[in-house]
Amino acid sequence: MTIQKRSREDIAIMIAKDIPDGSYVNLGIGLPTHVAKYLPKDKEIFLHSENGVLAFGPPPAEGEEDQDLVNAGKELVTLLSGGCFMHHGDSFDIMRGGHLDICVIGAFQVALNGDLANWHTGKDDDVPAVGGAMDLAVGAKRIFVYMEHTTKKGEPKIVKHLTYPITGEQCVDRIYTDLCTIELKDGQAYVIEMVDGLDFDTLQALTECPLIDHCTYSSLIQLR
Repeated sequence: MTIQKRSREDIAIMIAKDIPDGSYVNLGIGLPTHVAKYLPKDKEIFLHSENGVLAFGPPPAEGEEDQDLVNAGKELVTLLSGGCFMHHGDSFDIMRGGHLDICVIGAFQVALNGDLANWHTGKDDDVPAVGGAMDLAVGAKRIFVYMEHTTKKGEPKIVKHLTYPITGEQCVDRIYTDLCTIELKDGQAYVIEMVDGLDFDTLQALTECPLIDHCTYSSLIQLR
């Protein structure tokens, strides 16, 4: 069977479905902002952006754009009923004060223990772009990483130990990639879902750290 990788939109849809009703969520700059397009209409989810917007929605329809209403990635968004603007300092109070239930964030690497690297690869010619990532990594109650499983060269991005500069220590809870979904818990990486046509051994070969298959994960959940 041919492996059908998830598209970036597929990953965004999966993450959107997994966000609980009533959550306050920050969507990191880049790929994570796609999640705003796919949030279920039967859930009330409050999106936060570090530039000072709370309770915003998906991109506007053509002709309804407001150039002053953007997220932290300078992408046009809409404001939901009850949504608001705030001072930049108040926005960072939300991030640093433990008021965010989930942050969806991109990554260059994630380590088995949950360490996150997403602002610099360590190369001399790369431009550092940490932004508010460090604040989000320590301030949000849960961190969901949205990324491709390997680099363009096929190198694993889920590793035993980070080789890139660290953003936050032991902060990542779940990883969504184009191949699978992984839950990090108690120093273990549990595969809770894989794309059709992908076998566990192949997935392990594309991942540097040891994985535990989804059947074991399901058994552990049932025991709790």
